[in-house]
Amino acid sequence: MIVGIDLGTTNSLVGVFKDGAPQLIRNAHGDFSTPSAVALDDQGQLIVGLAARERAATHPDMAAQAFKRFMGTDRRLRLGKREFRPEELSALVLQSLKADAEAFLGETVTEAVITVPAYFNDAQRRATRMAGQLAGLKVERLLNEPTAAGLAYGLQERQNNSTFLVFDLGGGTFDVSVLEYFEGVVEVRASAGDMRLGGEDFAQVMGQLFCDACPDITSATREQLSRSTHWWRAAELAKRELSDRESTRMQLVLDNRALSADITRDAFEKASAELLHRLRRPIERALHDAQLQPASLDEVVLVGGATRMPMIRQMITRLFQRLPLRTIDPDQAIAQGAAVQAGLKARDAALDEVVLTDVMPFSLGIIVSQEVNGTRIGDRFSPLIERNTPVPVSRSGVYSTVSDNQTFIKLDIRQGESPVGSENLKLGELEIAVPPAKAGQASVDVRFTYDANGLLDVDVRDLLGGNQANTLIRNTDTNMSDAQMAEAVAKLQGLKRHPRDDADNVYLLARAKRLYEDRLGAERQVIQDWMAQFSSALETQDPRVIRQARSAFKEALDSIDTSFRF
Repeated sequence: MIVGIDLGTTNSLVGVFKDGAPQLIRNAHGDFSTPSAVALDDQGQLIVGLAARERAATHPDMAAQAFKRFMGTDRRLRLGKREFRPEELSALVLQSLKADAEAFLGETVTEAVITVPAYFNDAQRRATRMAGQLAGLKVERLLNEPTAAGLAYGLQERQNNSTFLVFDLGGGTFDVSVLEYFEGVVEVRASAGDMRLGGEDFAQVMGQLFCDACPDITSATREQLSRSTHWWRAAELAKRELSDRESTRMQLVLDNRALSADITRDAFEKASAELLHRLRRPIERALHDAQLQPASLDEVVLVGGATRMPMIRQMITRLFQRLPLRTIDPDQAIAQGAAVQAGLKARDAALDEVVLTDVMPFSLGIIVSQEVNGTRIGDRFSPLIERNTPVPVSRSGVYSTVSDNQTFIKLDIRQGESPVGSENLKLGELEIAVPPAKAGQASVDVRFTYDANGLLDVDVRDLLGGNQANTLIRNTDTNMSDAQMAEAVAKLQGLKRHPRDDADNVYLLARAKRLYEDRLGAERQVIQDWMAQFSSALETQDPRVIRQARSAFKEALDSIDTSFRF
């Protein structure tokens, strides 16, 4: 049995596609949401979920929360005298969800689709896969959270070329993605986000307002309160109350004294101005990368519990000049989408086949040196596959030696967006021998080929001497058999060609050449211009650009080709 899991920063949910619809599963307490919290009880036993969150209120040193923010890092979280990695804590949450699902379904759960923020890098995705495996689950797919939201809202059932923007503000992370549906394919056009921004940050603002309103709270006490679970929970409750009313009273007991302060929605929104500003930048970046204007979107979808705050809805309405779509419980949309994807994986008869394409959340490239005003500067990042490129994808570039009589070129393969190469995440290395020559005369063709399984195939060919080198960089904990790995690698091989070599593109260029030969004068110039525009699109190696250019090129040729008109 396969389930869909929303592994969240604050809460996690599990669902299954059953009886023709996604169905969320309640935990032992009767709730859909299980707090993403782990703690040690008085006997030193690990507890998970609601009990762990309550334990955190009285014994914060014995509990851990919001550990999703540290996935993919070397961070250790201490519970009493014991230390845990973030993926180990996440595995305990997943085990709890797995047990709830098995109790509900009456059968063993062995596989799962687990959602992740769209901008999670390779290390964070590896850590999530590892968490699933530690929990005893075969992770069939890591599904981007905005894509899951799109599935929950039925993007795949809309008209062709429908475009969604998914605004996902959860408890601890924020991401925004632009999705497009066409011809049975749900494609992520662009993603951006902030893994250090979520609803908890707004609760922090509420807590600071409370401290400012209580003159008895000193700076030392304020520091003590900032680490208090009681303070945070009171702030979270006040934040939620302001979603439904214009003012609220936040109350807290400190050193046997009852403190309280009235806080208005207006004051809260003004104090949150900086956080609202931080929300805008990923929106602008995603739209820019998708090459879209706000008015060209068909829908704007709100996902995540923090979107219940009126200031969020108002900000989105002002930015896009429309009311956002929020017909599904924002806390449950991602889990429902994960359940739909689980149904697709299980080939449920109630679902039409939908192809989901992910994008590169971060650019892939190598470290190079560049000459600027006669001075050579090293440690520069040269991206081969830019962020927000749909996968699977294959891209190539040519690089040359920088020293006379250089005998080899070493590729330092990185993932990230920093112009400084070493600041990006290192994925691997590859070395190739080149014939000695003057600087710049020996060159290599470097090709990156990447798929949705997290496999990066790197090919290097020496253009002067003919030497070749290859390496396959994979998620070390990808749960793939040897046969599945061989199949995936074979598919990667099929991608290693320039778009100009694809049959449809070759046909259109050949057709244009025939029409050019048949015409004279001004018509020839027009055809030549069309060919140049299409060839320019092919050189971008961008499937979206090529698809649009191919459609326009074919339409143009159809308008003048009378060879099949009788």
